Amino acid sequence: MIVDCAIYRDGHRTDGPEDFSDALGEARAEGGFVWIGLHEPSPEEFDLVTEEFGLHPLAVEDALKAHQRPKLEVYEDSLFAVLKPVVYEPESDAVSTGELMIFLGEAFVVVVRHGEGSPLGAVRQRLEHEPELLGKGPTSVLYAIADAAVDHYLDVAAELQNDLEELEAEVFSPDGGGSRHTASRIYNFKRQILEFRRATGPLAPPLARLAGTGAFGAAVPFVNDKARPFFRDVSDHLARVNESVEGLDRLVSDILSAHLAQTSVRQNDDMRKISAWAAMAAVPTMVAGVYGMNFEHMPELRWVWGYPAVIALMAGLEVLLFRLFKRRGWL
Repeated sequence: MIVDCAIYRDGHRTDGPEDFSDALGEARAEGGFVWIGLHEPSPEEFDLVTEEFGLHPLAVEDALKAHQRPKLEVYEDSLFAVLKPVVYEPESDAVSTGELMIFLGEAFVVVVRHGEGSPLGAVRQRLEHEPELLGKGPTSVLYAIADAAVDHYLDVAAELQNDLEELEAEVFSPDGGGSRHTASRIYNFKRQILEFRRATGPLAPPLARLAGTGAFGAAVPFVNDKARPFFRDVSDHLARVNESVEGLDRLVSDILSAHLAQTSVRQNDDMRKISAWAAMAAVPTMVAGVYGMNFEHMPELRWVWGYPAVIALMAGLEVLLFRLFKRRGWL
């Protein structure tokens, strides 16, 4: 459905005709642009937008089906960008992603939103309170959306860092992370990082292209060249996010390895204790088994002190084994 549609002239929102074609013509005639926001539109709803703005069919297909990687594609009449906003849910310590498809033309911006992870409402309000920035045209909208999404990445990275510290405290606690749910928590956390990484990692080349850095020195159509320093700032923030995500991924892998190592050590300790107690139980069993054989001619059978002597022998051997295993740390 259409969430919002407005014409912006000189950085200010103005009322315009409801028909997309008339609104676009008016915006072009007066040096403004049309900004349309849609939320999970149906093919029928998007057909009118496609026809009026001349959007490329491949980009339209991507916008309708969603599940795209962050990217930037240039077509004859428009620029198509995909971003994946990220939402952190503190109740479940989970990361979820949405999708933003942005069509940018000379006098229009069409934004298609999928999912709930989107900063669009706040972005529009922010830009409408900054007419000087909004007056730069459609490029300002693309910059503001990218900036809001990447800034939120930083917040999510900070939340994940807090969760990682809690995992570290659990694994390296005095009981050594003995809970059987610890491994599943670590694995689930690693999946959250992977979901986060799918949103942040592929976005680096598109932002570098918009910023004109590295191998991307050529100008991007439909994007104001004066906006490059702003996109460069967003790209720097994204680089910080990606470094943080890589660090989180390495640390959680190390934590998982440490947890598995601790589990292995505890299992070895348990096996040593079991072996020690089994050895101590075997000695009296062996002695009792020998003297329990019903042979007529056996030494000490008719000796008065035979029974106390055997009991004392078994007790002495048990004490000797106990002290030996205790000294070696098996008990």
